[in-house]
Amino acid sequence: MAAHPSLSDLSDRSPFVSAAAETVYCFSILAEAEPGVMPRVLELFAKRGLVPTRWHSDVTGPKHPGGGRDLAIDVQVDGLDVDTGDYIARCLRQTFQVEAVLTSQKHISPRQ
Repeated sequence: MAAHPSLSDLSDRSPFVSAAAETVYCFSILAEAEPGVMPRVLELFAKRGLVPTRWHSDVTGPKHPGGGRDLAIDVQVDGLDVDTGDYIARCLRQTFQVEAVLTSQKHISPRQ
């Protein structure tokens, strides 16, 4: 009986992703809801000449005992290579008031 590949194994195999597919690098960021967070996050893209194709942010959750709330930011960048995306994620994790950064990639087939 043949073993089935895990989902992580599938993401690395080219038969499942068309060669013409466009890669979109996705960032999910959780930070303190403070005015300076969004410009600091955007700066990491802007200084590389990148304009996110999607940016969505929400203030979430109840107020913390100190009075603050959380800020959830979802950013997507088309055509960003894996190495650069991983590097930006590492920089985001070191950014003041950023608590967590998750990343993923999605592959979009061109319309015909």
